Amino acid sequence: MARPYDSIRTAAARPVSAEASVVERYRALPFPEEWTGALLALCNADPDKPRKSVPTFRMEQVVQALAPDILVRPRPNQTQGGGRDFWFYAPEDVPDPLPDTALRGLLGAWLKDLRPEPRFRALLSETRSALLERPPRWQEGVPVELLRHEQPTHGGTAAPDGRQFQLTTDWLARRILALDPYDFGAGRLHFRAMPRGPKDKGAELVSQALEFDGDRGSEWYSVVLNVTLQTVPFDPLPRFHIHSHIRRYATRVSAKTGRLYLPFGRRTTVLLRPRVPWLPGAPASDRFAVARLAWSRGGYDWVGGGPAGMLRGMSLTESFPDAEAVLTDPAGWLADGMRAAVLYSTAMGSHTVGAGLMTDQRSKIVEWALQALPEQLQPVPALVRTRLSGSTPGNPRRESSKEPAKAEEERRRAEARRNGTAFALRHLPQTLAPGELPLLEARLLWQTPVMRDTAIAALITHLGLKGDGSAPASEAAYDGAVVLEWQSPELTVRLRCRRLTRSLGQDLALPEGSRHSREAVTTAIRDRRRETAAFLAEEGFSSPVPTLALVEIDRAKDFTSADHDAKFALRLGCADAGVVTQFMAVPKKAKGYNSEKNKEFRAAKAWDDGLRQLGVRVHPEHSLGERLPEGMRYAAVWMVRRNRRSRTRWAGYVPVAVLVTPDPSAEGLARVEGWDNEARRWVPYPTMLLRLTRQAEVPTGTVPVPCEGDAPVARLSWWADMKEQRQATEEWLQRVRRTLRGTPTLLLAHGQNMRSHWTWLQDGNVVADKFRDGHAPSRRLDPDLRLVRVRTARNRETAQWWAVNPDGANGLAAHLWTDPTADAESARVFWSTTPKARTFKLSVAADKLASRVNTKGKVTIDTDKAAWNPGLVELAVLGCHPDDGDVPEALALAVHQLRQAPDLPDALSLPLPLHLAGLAQEYVLPTRNDDGDEPADSTADADPDTAAAPGVETAPEEETPPEQLALPLDIPSQPGHAQEVTDTEPR
Repeated sequence: MARPYDSIRTAAARPVSAEASVVERYRALPFPEEWTGALLALCNADPDKPRKSVPTFRMEQVVQALAPDILVRPRPNQTQGGGRDFWFYAPEDVPDPLPDTALRGLLGAWLKDLRPEPRFRALLSETRSALLERPPRWQEGVPVELLRHEQPTHGGTAAPDGRQFQLTTDWLARRILALDPYDFGAGRLHFRAMPRGPKDKGAELVSQALEFDGDRGSEWYSVVLNVTLQTVPFDPLPRFHIHSHIRRYATRVSAKTGRLYLPFGRRTTVLLRPRVPWLPGAPASDRFAVARLAWSRGGYDWVGGGPAGMLRGMSLTESFPDAEAVLTDPAGWLADGMRAAVLYSTAMGSHTVGAGLMTDQRSKIVEWALQALPEQLQPVPALVRTRLSGSTPGNPRRESSKEPAKAEEERRRAEARRNGTAFALRHLPQTLAPGELPLLEARLLWQTPVMRDTAIAALITHLGLKGDGSAPASEAAYDGAVVLEWQSPELTVRLRCRRLTRSLGQDLALPEGSRHSREAVTTAIRDRRRETAAFLAEEGFSSPVPTLALVEIDRAKDFTSADHDAKFALRLGCADAGVVTQFMAVPKKAKGYNSEKNKEFRAAKAWDDGLRQLGVRVHPEHSLGERLPEGMRYAAVWMVRRNRRSRTRWAGYVPVAVLVTPDPSAEGLARVEGWDNEARRWVPYPTMLLRLTRQAEVPTGTVPVPCEGDAPVARLSWWADMKEQRQATEEWLQRVRRTLRGTPTLLLAHGQNMRSHWTWLQDGNVVADKFRDGHAPSRRLDPDLRLVRVRTARNRETAQWWAVNPDGANGLAAHLWTDPTADAESARVFWSTTPKARTFKLSVAADKLASRVNTKGKVTIDTDKAAWNPGLVELAVLGCHPDDGDVPEALALAVHQLRQAPDLPDALSLPLPLHLAGLAQEYVLPTRNDDGDEPADSTADADPDTAAAPGVETAPEEETPPEQLALPLDIPSQPGHAQEVTDTEPR
């Protein structure tokens, strides 16, 4: 039985008061604005590519590699407000971080990088001479306030200075480095800092590489600490989060190529530690440098030439590492004092070391790091249980481990699924005669007989159907279409089985070659879409309401490339035929992979996900009685983004809204609807999904998202386009909001997903119990509306946590938590935790650094086991009506219970309505993995606390929001937007 923990601690600290102050002095280098004219003249020597501002990205990248002690800020003229800022900062105790000789050398390399064409050599020399006549000068002893900031926002939220997100976290990280090394029993961890650039909003520390001798030989990993500055709505004190996780390194070279495998089309990060400073005269640094490798011109090289690209013409103390040498002997470079350490990505294959840390070990590492806090900072108090009891919904999932109770519980669940399916079908726009049962029409488009039979059996079990549906006795009958049918007291089920032929499930028809244009991919998707719709139309069967198809298809990695993946084209073609789709993988055996073992589980999961697309879901009933308004329903908004990593390589946005209305006459039944913006009304959820495919087309005539190093003229055009997107989104939101009047409604929004387009959700803007969805000033919340913002661990915006156990290992606890120092009556921010996913059995006492003695008295090693912890979900009640009896705590508890769907084995990462809204992006973007296997586009060593556990149904994470790549020119700096440093290039 799980221990009833009374409190949880977070890996966070905050100032002791709003008046707490720390002033540090820096060497600071301003950007030489007097250079702007000459630099622009050089950049615009080619009139076909005019620029309005000087591109500094490559220069900043090289500075981070060669002088990692320098903190690079965004150019001062690109920041908001009139406060004084500098381009480069270095702690005062760092001796001459960028000597004049080194700066002159970098300047020459930068100018050549801006204009490498031979015909501009004379202009290049003239520009260099003009610039050197007015070289920038370091300013000594520049004071910077690291803690205290200007007055809080109108909503009472802390508003840190823009520099504090970078400089203060670096200062705190340097204090951690000054501690004695962390002793883990079998050794000590010695950390080094990472360089930080203008897009990095926090500090990062990486330990030495640790060797683990596993079944496949030695592999390497480090412990990583990230320090970020965050804010919490309505709290005048900022917070510092300390995140800890495992980072693994790639050292296995291919026996075939003799080289480390790097996924095509991706950038791979490499940590570098030169034996002596590369720049002549530069001081030695304990920090790592960073560069990135990728495929370039028929071979692997540093991205854009990398720092080496600008340095090839410079005289260096030591040669920059050769890309090919690193790839052919990664273990040698790693073992040699981490001179080069290639970061591992899951796309590179398996790794002996398991990802993640468990709670007890994490708590010890964090407690060690918190010893570095000065007197002006203190750990955030432990969170305690909310006053309201009943953390689980009124209809919780019940588990029985023994027969016959287990069989009875499964029978009850199947009956609930049938009732839910019948309820959802009755709310589709169809006419049923008196006494006529709803009809579930489904297709099974199969490729292998074994998966076909498994899927049929899974449907029978999932819905508790009787008999085999009059299945044919011979295999030959399946050469054509076979129709199976079942009758139950609640509904009729009809399954049409047909082999997926004509290569519809195979590679898209693309030209030969490894790179394909947007037009080629779009054309291939369009053709396969049309072929799929025609294939379904041949059956001569049509339905007035949406139907479901289960499609057997290869995993993403089994296609020739991501561009060749046919799933999205099949989904669009089925949608054109009025069919929603769910995919399941063709069972295969391969090295390190055997999907035949779990085919029954995958088939059952596919049916469950497919029925969800028809609006079938058992609704978690709240247990709060009269504490919530009678008849309250739940709305959720989600922003689907098409960015430059989408299959069509285009930027855009599609807002989605879902409305869940519980049925008071039956437990667990709720009507699920989606907003149809064309019809300006709510429609059944599957109808909304199908209509969303109209917006999956590639638009024309809009402005692309700027890439790294793009001309600022493109960036400015993008900001203008974003302004239009925000205006359109808020107009859309106004239309949705008007339809919610008259009935008590709780509106849910995901902070990280929605705030870039609905700016009211930003910490710097929100005011309690007010509302703004346009240009008009904020106003009183509509009488029937309540607003709750959900924020997850994405970008480390919520802290890591552990349940406090004074008698043993710190563990995990499921509940809704509150800050005990906040006023109980006026508290607006709460934190939701759920149990560990049942697929993870690793003990909370697991040790990834050394062996331990388990509860059975045996020595065990956990280094090779994956660790995963539920993330801390912040629930901020931004708007309600306390004067009318609303209790913010009750609203937050209702949202917490919405994460616990009774028909799912594990808790959701988001409340159910928001989860359903997020999943709608499957019909706009080909980003979600539908085949039941690991994501084809998994990030490298993603922090397990921010990722979904296998088997846990979660809303898809959106692509990196543009406002996290660079802050908008017309929007204040957004507290809480710490840029995550991933192990590969940000997605």
